Amino acid sequence: MDVFSRTFLPAAAEAGVAISTVSRHMPVFRRCVEADDATVLVTRCLRPDRPMQGEFLLLLTSRRLVVTQETRVLHRLRLHLNTELRHLSNVTWNPDPRVAAVDLAATAVDGIRERFWIKTSHPKQVWHLDALLSHAFRPRLVAERAQQASRVTAPEALRVPAAA
Repeated sequence: MDVFSRTFLPAAAEAGVAISTVSRHMPVFRRCVEADDATVLVTRCLRPDRPMQGEFLLLLTSRRLVVTQETRVLHRLRLHLNTELRHLSNVTWNPDPRVAAVDLAATAVDGIRERFWIKTSHPKQVWHLDALLSHAFRPRLVAERAQQASRVTAPEALRVPAAA
């Protein structure tokens, strides 16, 4: 059993995703994710800007974010988003334990801002979800900010002080 399969099923069970849903979405996820990629999070989510589109299933691995949509009536699957984490920019998430949900937003490489509303069954799970997202995105955010800071300070370091 590969790393993806070994980590995907426990993550789906932890999120409370039904096995029938997992089995419908698994072929799509298999095409998008490499066998050696570990699953960080599997969860149902909604698009707050388009609530009538139905539910989505979000898969976050150590290298990739994949979101699928299932139509309400015919249960047909559609790949909504498939991108490497390094191609995402301006990733933000706002945990809100009052409503037991997390608002996740990121800008894809094509410039489209994607927002997902992830509901949890208990307010304490919001902090667990926050920790998982921090584990996946914080190292990249820190590296991006360090790279931006080095671009700003590098030209200043090359300046020659003016003679007094």
